[in-house]
Amino acid sequence: MNKALWLLSSAFVGFAAPALAQDQAETAARDAAIVQQGDIIVTATRRSQALSDVPIAVSAITADTLQNSGASDIRQLNQVSPSLLVSSTSSEAGAGVARIRGVGTVGDNPGLESSVATFIDGVYRNRSGVGLTELGAIDRIEVLRGPQGTLFGRNASAGLISVITAKPKFEHEGTAELTYGNYDYWRAQLGLTGPITDTLAFRLDGVYAKRDGFIKDLISGRDINNRDRWLARGQLLYEPTDELSVRIIGDYSDRNEECCAAPYLPARNVTRAADGSLVFGPSTVAGILRGLGATIPQDPYARRVAITPGQSYRGDVRDWGLSGEVNYDLGEAQITSITAYRNWRWKRGQDADFNNLDLLHRQDDGSANQRFKTFTQELRVQGKAFDGKLDWLVGGYFANEDLTLNDNLTLGSDFQDFANCLLAANLGAQLGAPSLLSLQGTNCFNPAVGGAIASNPGVPANIRQLVGLLSGLAPGVPVGGYNALAAALGMPGASLSNVGSRDHYKQNSRNFAFFTHNVFEVTDQISVTLGGRYTNERKTLDASFQDIDNDICPAISVSPFSALQQLACLIPSVPGGAFAQDNAKKKEDEFTYTAVLSYKPIEELLLYASYSKGYKAGGFNLDRNSLDRAGRIAYTDGSTLVNGTGAIGAGNARAPNLQQLTFKPEGVHATEIGAKFNGRGFDLNLSAFYQVFDNFQLNTFNGVNFVVESINACKSDLGGAPTDNDSTNGACPGKTKGGVVSKGVEAEAYMTLSPNFMVMQGFTYADTKYRKNLVGADGKPLNAAFFQLPGSRLSNSSLYTLTGSATWTPDIGWNGLKGLVYADYRYQSGINTGSDLDIEKRQQGVMVVNARVGLTGGDGQWGIEFWGQNLFNTNYMQVAFDSPGQGSGTTGQTAAFGTPSTQLFNAFLAEPRTYGVTVRTKF
Repeated sequence: MNKALWLLSSAFVGFAAPALAQDQAETAARDAAIVQQGDIIVTATRRSQALSDVPIAVSAITADTLQNSGASDIRQLNQVSPSLLVSSTSSEAGAGVARIRGVGTVGDNPGLESSVATFIDGVYRNRSGVGLTELGAIDRIEVLRGPQGTLFGRNASAGLISVITAKPKFEHEGTAELTYGNYDYWRAQLGLTGPITDTLAFRLDGVYAKRDGFIKDLISGRDINNRDRWLARGQLLYEPTDELSVRIIGDYSDRNEECCAAPYLPARNVTRAADGSLVFGPSTVAGILRGLGATIPQDPYARRVAITPGQSYRGDVRDWGLSGEVNYDLGEAQITSITAYRNWRWKRGQDADFNNLDLLHRQDDGSANQRFKTFTQELRVQGKAFDGKLDWLVGGYFANEDLTLNDNLTLGSDFQDFANCLLAANLGAQLGAPSLLSLQGTNCFNPAVGGAIASNPGVPANIRQLVGLLSGLAPGVPVGGYNALAAALGMPGASLSNVGSRDHYKQNSRNFAFFTHNVFEVTDQISVTLGGRYTNERKTLDASFQDIDNDICPAISVSPFSALQQLACLIPSVPGGAFAQDNAKKKEDEFTYTAVLSYKPIEELLLYASYSKGYKAGGFNLDRNSLDRAGRIAYTDGSTLVNGTGAIGAGNARAPNLQQLTFKPEGVHATEIGAKFNGRGFDLNLSAFYQVFDNFQLNTFNGVNFVVESINACKSDLGGAPTDNDSTNGACPGKTKGGVVSKGVEAEAYMTLSPNFMVMQGFTYADTKYRKNLVGADGKPLNAAFFQLPGSRLSNSSLYTLTGSATWTPDIGWNGLKGLVYADYRYQSGINTGSDLDIEKRQQGVMVVNARVGLTGGDGQWGIEFWGQNLFNTNYMQVAFDSPGQGSGTTGQTAAFGTPSTQLFNAFLAEPRTYGVTVRTKF
């Protein structure tokens, strides 16, 4: 891998050799034509400034760079921004996540806001996944690193992505392009702009994209993870005077896709031998699934899955919005107002067990859906005072967001058989009698083996009685497994199959803030920036929960068989089969700030140091599984330390209350120093950072449900308690501190070696780790499920990342022809893709290379380009996860505690190699 990096870097340098051999006259002409990267105008501080004069860590990706890299949504920024990682999991629509410097929020749970906020034309997009769509014509994209909030409308604890689309022009112009690629990929884009009157201009942009899927369903033969989407955007720009500008934007986008399927990772059982070595064997759970008729491919990169007939991964998205930006220059001050309304809706389906047995699914009839309706208003006033020594800005922000989540989840027609077989396998393993499992037996129990155990006086009486019942040997109960338990509980014929839930959440978030950001010019070379923000956040939740034929779960949770409740309560019941509560509230008041000292010893060099406090709101975990459940472990104050696996509100669980779903706000304190050099043909940006996150919002999927944990660290030594197997051990006896630390360095270099040759290189070293003495919220002991976290890097956080690109646009020499040779790469070191850091979810370091060659003529009036993405067809995982309900344990638990592991795992894969041709025209 290192050799590949050196070869690619050498190739970039080699391209430059012809340019370096020019004579003196050519060199002078070259210097005159060079456009400096540092001269790009950005609005990262809500002021129009050259990139080299902005004393914060920010990257500016121009429209040309985006076009050459093939970027059509924010995920493809990975190739040109080393500190940024954008990925998606169960859906591109609702499960996208952006990370900066290794910090981000897993996007599958809409109750959590993004650590990295996304803005398009100054308007906040509710979650990162909402931005994973076609962007249309772009002017530039700015990636701000570190906590943001004193300037932009919504707080963001890790960073911000700001997309600035192309504006209307007062001259007629049209652009069109058509792309065709493998996987039958079609993409068309059209843009028109021009004047309507001397003071009013328009712009229209449209994009249509369609592509076959990368994954094949072995059952139906159809392709999954496809694309079928379009975007239309219209703009008006009204400039009646030099002082007044009004920009109105309306957009509408639509997606009708099936995404995302996830192949299985190689399956195996793991046990620990007496000498401590690990022993690997055939997977019991995979064997059960295959015995019941499932197809479980073993090679994930064959990109083959098996989907239950009648189920799908439907992902239909409708997204539209209107915004208006008014800028008015009063002379002494300038006023900016941005008013926006957005409406986003996602209808989904999911074969949630990821195989062709009907175990767990979400119906794709439209009853599983999410919707955001958001109104935002931002008002800023800024100007200069004291003869220009003070550049001041004050503003206010208001947002009203309605989030509606409707969820349906059903245990399918095959679940009872699977649960019986899994129960027989687990019980047989515990008793040293694996042959207790028999697919031909009584509901998966071998009656002969069960009878031998039931009659063995060496086995405890209660175990003998249970095995006899489950094996179909109890008098009057000729059935086995959970069928026998149902009969014993007085519910003969009751089943775990076709049990379901219908849940409805309606959350309102009302947010208002006041902020200021002021730059004091102490001398011609020294400036001090002071900014502050007060935020008031109020969330209100109404929710209702309904069970569908879920009778066994509550019965078993309060019976002598409660030890067997986990599979029976994979969908936990609520008391009486229905529960509703309105007007649960969560309120927060937060003050955040920033201070920056900058110094320009020479015109070409900027030095700066900053300290900031950032914030991300808390909220509600929109998952019924987080309500108190039977079998929970209570803390000393009566609150739940570790939730149970049984029915909601049953046994030792408290009565359900929506306050049980709340989690705390996330905070960050960040220190940064940096330098920016803007020379002739060479720009270099350097930064070093140290960030501490408290109440870090960890959202993890444990194979059954999403768990949100607020991660902190104890200032006292806990003696290794956070890494043991006891969730009640390790409470903090004193004060706590932030549980996550992100520290490192960043470098971005831009070399313009001739008017038609540019090289960019980026490097990020981000040591983003959990501290060792971890605790939960308020110093409570850390859940034993997170024993692998202390001292480890966060999920999807690479220690170092390198990016680079080279662009060569030589003159061909006749009729204005120009060539294009472009290549970029991204190398990131190994990561763990799972929030719980299971060994099975590790991904080794990967390198992805893109390239493009083309020809343009007529001063850019036409062009043709041949391109390839992921040229070397690098296979890698975006995220691996526990297969829902399919086994238990991990290799890490087996190695640390001797607990056998039978868990299966699936993975959402990155895209394979794609290639094609694009033709463009300008008119």
